[in-house]
Amino acid sequence: MLFIFPLIFLTSFFVACREVVKGNLQGILVFFIFGLSMYTTAMSVAFLLGLKDFIPIFQYFKEVLVLSVLFLNIISLQYRPRLHLIDYAILAFLGYTFIYVILPIGEQGFVNRLMAFKSTSFFVVVYFTGRLMDIRAVYVSKYFNYIALLTIAAGCVVLTEVIFNQHLQSKTGFAEYVYYFFNFEPGGDFGLSWTFQSEGGYKRFASFFANPLEHASATLLALAVIIALFNREDNKFKPNGVGMLALGASFLSIVFALSRAPFVSYFVIIYVYALITKKKYITYTVHAALGAGAAYLIYLFTAFGVQKGGITEVIMNTIDFSNPSSVGHLLEWAEGLMAMIEKPLGLGLGTSGRVAGSLGENVGGENQYIIIGVQAGIIALFLYLWIYIMLIKTSLKWLPHLHGREKKVCMAVLLIKVGFFIPLLTSEVESSSYISYVNWFLCGLLMSIIMKPQTAQLYPANDD
Repeated sequence: MLFIFPLIFLTSFFVACREVVKGNLQGILVFFIFGLSMYTTAMSVAFLLGLKDFIPIFQYFKEVLVLSVLFLNIISLQYRPRLHLIDYAILAFLGYTFIYVILPIGEQGFVNRLMAFKSTSFFVVVYFTGRLMDIRAVYVSKYFNYIALLTIAAGCVVLTEVIFNQHLQSKTGFAEYVYYFFNFEPGGDFGLSWTFQSEGGYKRFASFFANPLEHASATLLALAVIIALFNREDNKFKPNGVGMLALGASFLSIVFALSRAPFVSYFVIIYVYALITKKKYITYTVHAALGAGAAYLIYLFTAFGVQKGGITEVIMNTIDFSNPSSVGHLLEWAEGLMAMIEKPLGLGLGTSGRVAGSLGENVGGENQYIIIGVQAGIIALFLYLWIYIMLIKTSLKWLPHLHGREKKVCMAVLLIKVGFFIPLLTSEVESSSYISYVNWFLCGLLMSIIMKPQTAQLYPANDD
């Protein structure tokens, strides 16, 4: 049955290509959602099936498809697009980081610098793929429903993993694939990597995603999309049967991914949604839960003779930063910050993050902001943070003025950006193709909505 994963990957790619060739450029989202979500699992199974010679070709499907759709978007433009300040900032980020590819900065060779550049800055290409797309040609509700269905599927897989107490990745050839292509040796008690386990011997499950961190982050994206999909014009949340199943599956996923930063962000998303839609019963419930939680934590830290094992110990060690994972984060952050202080213009591309990790020469890491700062310096970090904050502010500004599909996109972007802020502190979220591509494509689509031609009254307000 494992062959189903590479089959879904290939089928979604060819379906997307067929739609693009027919002129239906929104079809690229089929591949983003169904192909990229299980990308690593599909490649692992392909490796297990003896298709390792084809994997390098499969790996570039996503870039080729994105660049093709971007090119078609450009040549089909009927007017010169009006650029927003965010557009200029994103182009500036691309141009600035590209300088680090051309100049021999750092110890990495040109090829490694180019690979690191793609890992760090390809989101710009994805952003403009959405930015230059006409919102009238995108059936937003359909693709948001696809993400809801994907979330249900992920929940079913993780439930199966929990019932049998076994990682899916232990059957897919994950460890062998990652070692062969990325030079990451298997680690941890389960022969996969350390990210698949938590303190206390608990398993962290990844469903069909690359690892538990990606699984948890993908769940945050799904939650934001589900909320946006079922939020009505009067800001009442009315999910149908699929929506309720998707919400349940998302909660199942965030619990068993056992990733602390995304778990907190899951409820931050719900809280921010309640604030912007003035749902007082949710905000009051969250406040009460926070109060009860704080009281319980005070009790745990002050009580003597209380059994502090299992999940309780994990929680306490997380709060006081005494568990190995938290200590590891602090050490990585300290190393990265020291590197930025010593070299404020950066050490060069490929010195931090995924590419550096595969070369065994990582400086800092485990923090998207620090990874950018270590490689390209504080100017690139400032641009990235400024883009991020401006997208949140712009979403908040425009949300009350948009309707229908446009409001859905705006709501999703706002909640995604709010939800990812904390996980970006503890992981390299941009290294996940699925999360990065869907996230930035929607950001581009939002800016396309905001900066559309002045004849906006000709656009249908809502046909979802």
